[in-house]
Amino acid sequence: QPRLVESGGGLVQPGGSLRLSCAVSGLTLGSYPIAWFHQAPGKEREGVACMGGSRGTTYYADSVKGRFTISRDNAKNTVYLQMNSLKAEDTGVYYCTVLEDSEYVCYDWSLYDYWGQGTQVSVSS
Repeated sequence: QPRLVESGGGLVQPGGSLRLSCAVSGLTLGSYPIAWFHQAPGKEREGVACMGGSRGTTYYADSVKGRFTISRDNAKNTVYLQMNSLKAEDTGVYYCTVLEDSEYVCYDWSLYDYWGQGTQVSVSS
């Protein structure tokens, strides 16, 4: 079972930016799909951004498209989420995850089952 440790969350004003990081150990990212999920207060966890393995194709939920950018550094075995123009509705816990099978598209959200503890993002004035 790989270990995923998210960091970089915090309190930010609307319109601000944050960069989340996710250090992965026990599994080499290689060409595996990666993703970030968001769990808003009182709601279920949902996928918001992902990156496929072989070509690095990215996919974003409509709610974050144009504002968030997912990236990976395979040399550091780390996944990132750059979050810009943050809104109150972006508040919640963010989790990164890895799909240990490069045959699947990254936005098949139900297939992800490796989770860290998450990092809290609060957007408020």
